[in-house]
Amino acid sequence: MVTVKKFVFNPFMENSYVLYDESKECVIIDPGCYYEEEEKMIDEFIHEKGLKPVKLLHTHSHLDHVFGSGYIAEKYKLKLWIHSSDEQTLKAFNLSANMYGVPVRINPPEKYHFFDMEKGIGFGDSHLEIRFVPGHAPGHVVFISKDSNFVINGDCLFDGSIGRTDLPGGDHATLIRCINEQLFTLNDDYVVYCGHGDETTIGKEKRTNPFLV
Repeated sequence: MVTVKKFVFNPFMENSYVLYDESKECVIIDPGCYYEEEEKMIDEFIHEKGLKPVKLLHTHSHLDHVFGSGYIAEKYKLKLWIHSSDEQTLKAFNLSANMYGVPVRINPPEKYHFFDMEKGIGFGDSHLEIRFVPGHAPGHVVFISKDSNFVINGDCLFDGSIGRTDLPGGDHATLIRCINEQLFTLNDDYVVYCGHGDETTIGKEKRTNPFLV
């Protein structure tokens, strides 16, 4: 059974996630911790739970999702994993921060690895399936736990909304198609953990999301 811990970080109110199981191994997804006190929050949680971080993952590399990636990678000696099409977004981190007028404290890791989409991600006794869901960002992926019935879906799908598509590399038609093909093919009871805001379910969004019904 995978346990999901959500943190809300940085001025963009981004959701960062720590996933762990009974083995105490964990993966850290989209660490948006920007301030030192936010870094301390995630460190204290990991310490209190006795967790062993083993992987750092990005659903996508928009700046609000990766403010803390450099810190986390260095602190826990982790490799960063992204989709190959996400490289361009990651490399635009400083440009994006400048556009938003956000001072850069710590840059994301310069070295990273690309997901094996067929293999997925393993940690402890658990496995996450990876699906490619571009549209909000060119290299956006989601992480699915079939054993625990949830998806960490970044900025693809929200409670009653979808990710914005007016950023570089965004495409509305692509996002709608990929949500239908990659997310709405999951069972209705799957919990959807979003990149911002509250959780929802696949079934609820199928029935009520105004962008998709």
